[in-house]
Amino acid sequence: MTAGIDWNPSLAELPFSPIRKYFNTAAAMEDVVHLSIGQPDFPTPSHIVEAHVQALREGKTRYELDAGLPRLREAVAGWYNLRYGIELGPDNVLITTGCCQAMFMALTAAVKPGMEVIVVEPVFILVHIIRMAGAIPRPLVTTAGEGYQLDPQAVIDAINDRTCAIMLNSPGNPTGAIYPEETVRAISEAAAERGLALISDEVYECLILDDVEYASALTCSPALDHVIVASSVSKTYSMAGLRLGWAISSAGNIVDLQRYHMFISTTENTASQWAVVAALEGDQSCVDEMVRQYRRRRDRIVELVDQAPALTGYTPGGAFFIMPFLPEGADGFEVAMRLLREARVCTIPGGAFGRSCNNALRISFATSMDQIEKAFERMIPWLEKQSF
Repeated sequence: MTAGIDWNPSLAELPFSPIRKYFNTAAAMEDVVHLSIGQPDFPTPSHIVEAHVQALREGKTRYELDAGLPRLREAVAGWYNLRYGIELGPDNVLITTGCCQAMFMALTAAVKPGMEVIVVEPVFILVHIIRMAGAIPRPLVTTAGEGYQLDPQAVIDAINDRTCAIMLNSPGNPTGAIYPEETVRAISEAAAERGLALISDEVYECLILDDVEYASALTCSPALDHVIVASSVSKTYSMAGLRLGWAISSAGNIVDLQRYHMFISTTENTASQWAVVAALEGDQSCVDEMVRQYRRRRDRIVELVDQAPALTGYTPGGAFFIMPFLPEGADGFEVAMRLLREARVCTIPGGAFGRSCNNALRISFATSMDQIEKAFERMIPWLEKQSF
């Protein structure tokens, strides 16, 4: 008798999330201040909650169409058209189980075994899906000293005859970096010219903390034939647990992804889809207020990082993360665990997002000002005692 299931070798490419290791350790402790959570701390706006409850009461609990509730596909297209002045139709939209499913589908369907995918490091853990699909991530390193900005020429220079796709994430997790229009446009045009898939994770697209124009791949690409944009309502409307998102691409690409999608989740939660309609078509002042709060927190946390010994910071432009560097040679995994055990502050080691940033800590400001202040009241004295 064998010891267990002989798994597909591709499963070995998916490591246990190091992020969860720190969450699980913190869960067994008392009085831990979290600067680790990657989801909004605000309640879901009441009109969205009511729409969700109403959908359940009206019996909207049956299967919907596999590409998504038609009303929601129209709402997503309309939301983007209003936001960016573009012309999407419902056939450009596929409804998915959050942004992560859209990215999973894109990264497994649009990459090819043995070929390379250009990624920007630090990179979110979805990068492991590329390896699972048999492709090879080719990281381009960005640093805190440069505000984690990406040189588009570096991307273009990295393209070779083995490149099959480019993955972008702006605003970025774990860095909060926003790429300017000239960067996204240059990369988008290069991808289109060479027939490469451009896979853009834009889940933080509404969390823009400065007065700048957000550059989406939807507005910077010559056409949608080689573009897949993934996003969701999780961050924008504080709806992470409702697990609704979408992929946007050309109508032909959506048909192909729809065929794939049917074998993964068939269809999405029907009542949640009606809640998302209410989010997209309803009053947007709730989003504006959340962004105002994130901006205040960002400004304060930048000050606190600057005051903290051994941390080199910058000013993130979006999302709700900052990832300052520790002195060269410091092991972020060890520092984060000791910080948790000794000071009871939970952060995430930078090494979870690539080898180049092992001497960094991801800090989330998706928590209250009081918690941020409390965390740094513990962190600064603790850091002062360390020898790096």
